Amino acid sequence: MRISEYFDVKRGADGEEVMEVYLDGIVLLRLTMTNKGTAFTQDERERLRLDGLLPPEVSTLEQQVDRAYGRFSAMSDDLAKYQFLRGLQDRQEILYCALLSRHLEEMLPIVYTPTVGEAVRKFHLLYQHPRGLSLSPRNIAQAGDITDHFPWQDVRMIVATDAAAILGIGDQGYGGLAISIGKLALYTAAGGVNPMHAMPVSLDVGTDRADLREDPLYLGVRQPRLRGDEYLAFVDRFVDAVKARWPRALIQWEDLSKDTAFAVLERYRDVTPSFNDDIQGTGAVTLAGLLSACRLDGRRLSEQSVVVHGAGAGGVGVAWAVREGMVREGLSREAASARIFVLDSKGLLTSDRAMEDYKRPFAKDRARIDGWTGTDLLSTVKHAKATVLLGLSGQPGAFDEAVVRAAAANAERPIVFALSNPTSSCEALPADVFAWTDGRARVATGSPFADVVHGGAAHPIGQGNNAFIFPGLGQGALVAGARKVTDGMVLDAAYALAEFIEATCGDRVYPPVSALREAARVVAKRVARAAIRDGVATLTDEARVDAAVDAAFWEPRYLPVVRGTPS
Repeated sequence: MRISEYFDVKRGADGEEVMEVYLDGIVLLRLTMTNKGTAFTQDERERLRLDGLLPPEVSTLEQQVDRAYGRFSAMSDDLAKYQFLRGLQDRQEILYCALLSRHLEEMLPIVYTPTVGEAVRKFHLLYQHPRGLSLSPRNIAQAGDITDHFPWQDVRMIVATDAAAILGIGDQGYGGLAISIGKLALYTAAGGVNPMHAMPVSLDVGTDRADLREDPLYLGVRQPRLRGDEYLAFVDRFVDAVKARWPRALIQWEDLSKDTAFAVLERYRDVTPSFNDDIQGTGAVTLAGLLSACRLDGRRLSEQSVVVHGAGAGGVGVAWAVREGMVREGLSREAASARIFVLDSKGLLTSDRAMEDYKRPFAKDRARIDGWTGTDLLSTVKHAKATVLLGLSGQPGAFDEAVVRAAAANAERPIVFALSNPTSSCEALPADVFAWTDGRARVATGSPFADVVHGGAAHPIGQGNNAFIFPGLGQGALVAGARKVTDGMVLDAAYALAEFIEATCGDRVYPPVSALREAARVVAKRVARAAIRDGVATLTDEARVDAAVDAAFWEPRYLPVVRGTPS
């Protein structure tokens, strides 16, 4: 199957892969997937009319990576580093992927949280090159024609956002496209998804921020956000166009508003393969970390009293995953729910007050809290005898000294995960948590933090990053040919990660970022098997899963380039 209108990857006469291109000359140096830059061989330069357009010395990919890394390292500003990497991605995609893969631990905070948050804020100022698909009220009626004209013939992985709730920084309008681009970079670097099968999508339904709409340099549509039936009709057109053009494609919904996130997930999960990373990815990675923390201390998840501070998409997704984890350990759903206490901005969810429907499964009956002195965070931690604090509120400092000390009074090794992104939204600084608990807490965060030195020892701070889940979840679903992403696939992703941590990471709660690709491969294999077990897979032979996943993991390398004629 043709990968694009401009080139294809085929087998040569010797059985080895070659890139067959349908253009030559300067155009090859302007297309990101065909541009090898100084790595074009002398023979390729002569045959493809590139001779004289490049420096005379032929470089290897490794030499190009070293040269690019030198430029990256010389930059002192993280946003400048982000722009350098994005510019490289838009000029030479394979070189970009090779550079990112070789330096993933160092570059993850640049292409993803926290730096990507600043890039999203300034997207209209930083914009240089078009990438992906942009749909808005101006062109959604032509969605079918637009997807037909998209140059990638075989799109399989789509990250789509309407940018209503980016990280902890809210409505970012068209700038949210940077999140989709960043996520797909991790699908490639960690999950082995071929970038020629990936497409970032902006669902630009408007923005409610007047400052963006009035900014003369803003690039999105200048109207308030579509809502209700108009919004769903817009997304329906997008989904229909994707299904018609790329029926194998998996859609990852990203950074939708909390109410919309649940509505979209339920509306489309049985229509097309799709999942919501904020709900399901966050839930799975948090569950994996909790299982690891409990194992390290000889405890069971089902014995814990869990406070989830934040009832948005991430918070409710985490509450769901924790409940299902407790059920797997033998509790009834009712008994598991009784151990989970979810708070929103008004305090503990209780069934006698108004709230969005998606929160109701985790609301407590008023009788359950009779005698409590309050339903604020501190009161809940004390009365619920919480042993686990999970922060998904986006409220910096929410886990203050009083709250953390209250949890520490309930457990010898309290678990404190301050998971809100970006770093500025973190509920507690790891160093403070260690100080307030005399070093007893099991600590993780959503954004990267340096090791904390306490008691004369350095303690690595685990990063509960969705990047440990979604690349493997998506790749596993693709390999299995899943018609649907089931709850079982999501939960098995969490357990696969927990088992990987136990097998490879000693006393860490989460793996180091350097292990992302290895972890994704383990998760992908488990997810593919879950798809087979749940009866939603095209691949039906579990014995073939390991080899199929290994074969699907793309490695950045240059192929010999030959001139061809499009069929």
